Amino acid sequence: MRLDFKVSEDAAGQRLDKFLRRRMENMPLSHLYKLVRTKKVRVNGARAQVAQLLHPGDEVTVHVLQSVEPPPPKPAAAVRQDFKVLYEDEHVLACDKPAGLAIHPGTGITGETLVDQARAYLERQGLTTPEGEFKPSPAHRLDRETSGVVVVAKTRQAMVRLTEIFTRGEADKTYVALAKGRFQRETGTIDLRLAEHQQTQASKQQRGVNLQAALTHWRRLAGGPEATLLELTIETGRTHQIRRHLEAIGHPIVGDGKYGDFPFNRIAQRQWGLKRMFLHSQRLSLPHPLTRKRLVFASPLPPELADVLPKAGIQALAALHSGG
Repeated sequence: MRLDFKVSEDAAGQRLDKFLRRRMENMPLSHLYKLVRTKKVRVNGARAQVAQLLHPGDEVTVHVLQSVEPPPPKPAAAVRQDFKVLYEDEHVLACDKPAGLAIHPGTGITGETLVDQARAYLERQGLTTPEGEFKPSPAHRLDRETSGVVVVAKTRQAMVRLTEIFTRGEADKTYVALAKGRFQRETGTIDLRLAEHQQTQASKQQRGVNLQAALTHWRRLAGGPEATLLELTIETGRTHQIRRHLEAIGHPIVGDGKYGDFPFNRIAQRQWGLKRMFLHSQRLSLPHPLTRKRLVFASPLPPELADVLPKAGIQALAALHSGG
């Protein structure tokens, strides 16, 4: 079976393997590399290299033994929309994600994700993506149980720029969390290196645990007898950084099922009615990926979190309910 692809302006600049992965999603990556290695993939009739960059108008030919057609997607009209739209233009969609909605598919993730819902929403708005072209995708991560602002890139150009913006630390992220215990100071910084979250066992054996720099700033917003409401900003984006840092200083996030104080979580659930982790991405400020104009997205504290505060003896601030 022979598959032919023509590289469009939007798809140009990608490595060959990434280009093919988007178009042959059902094929195992190892099989894809083997096709290139055994000369079953050609670009403009010449033998291809996995890492070669593609140009507009390039013709890619793949010879495969079996069909790699993906299963038919769920109709856009049948996909839910659990997120709210905070902002949208030609290149960017800013979403207010609820807790419990995973951003990407993955191990243990069942049901729709933010990726599915955002793409379906945009398709219902009339944005169609040609087969094999860039599909709108979130430009950064947010834990499944964390609510708040997530930015989706609608174009590949926006995704490239947004990736650079987040990598260079040009985006300012502000979170709100309820932490166990009382804080004596008004502000502080947690400067504690964290083990690389997805380091392989082989890598650990070869070079030991890879510790990565991580910096979290906190500000006390309000305190109660047993917990403190914090505003947090991060200068690095390590996996579960805020959760791991607060646990490390003895003040884990209330309701955190992985790094939290489990007996305390049960008390918070029973006495305060807290049914999820109290961590919310309240504000995200960054330059627009194309115009560089500063954008600010704000998400108000969800009712299921705001309702907990008075029960925990904490006087909430009005700004938390407006997202400002």
